Amino acid sequence: MELKTVTINNPEGLNFILGHSHFIKTVEDLFEAIVNTVPGAKFGLAFCEASDVCLVRHAGTDDELIALAKDNAFALAAGHSFIIFMRDMFPVNILNTIKTVPEVCRIFCATANPVEVIIAESAQGRGILGVIDGFASKGIEGDADIAKRKSFLRAIGYKL
Repeated sequence: MELKTVTINNPEGLNFILGHSHFIKTVEDLFEAIVNTVPGAKFGLAFCEASDVCLVRHAGTDDELIALAKDNAFALAAGHSFIIFMRDMFPVNILNTIKTVPEVCRIFCATANPVEVIIAESAQGRGILGVIDGFASKGIEGDADIAKRKSFLRAIGYKL
């Protein structure tokens, strides 16, 4: 077995969700879950099929985001993983809905940070062991940092 890292290509710093699922039905069910949760959602998703013809399956509402999802999924080529890129919305808007899709087994990350995916590769195939999401902590927040965090969340409408 060989360990590798695959860097998620995200040139615009878009939010995305990386997860693990099972069954080819995942693509359609994730699509329906997103559009039923956020009408008018702009997103692209791709799913790595891990049996039969082993294709990267894809869907979405934005051609550019679909292409980005397909390229990243193919670079990962890790059994039954999926990636969803979104524009003008945040993972928090759809994360719980995604988690309730029956085929979804786990979420590795939901972020706009730079991400490296840790892959194990054997003669059989590839699997995701985990992710490096963003950067290492540089300190502990102080009173000014707390005030800034609280102000930011209220400014973007996520807290009253």
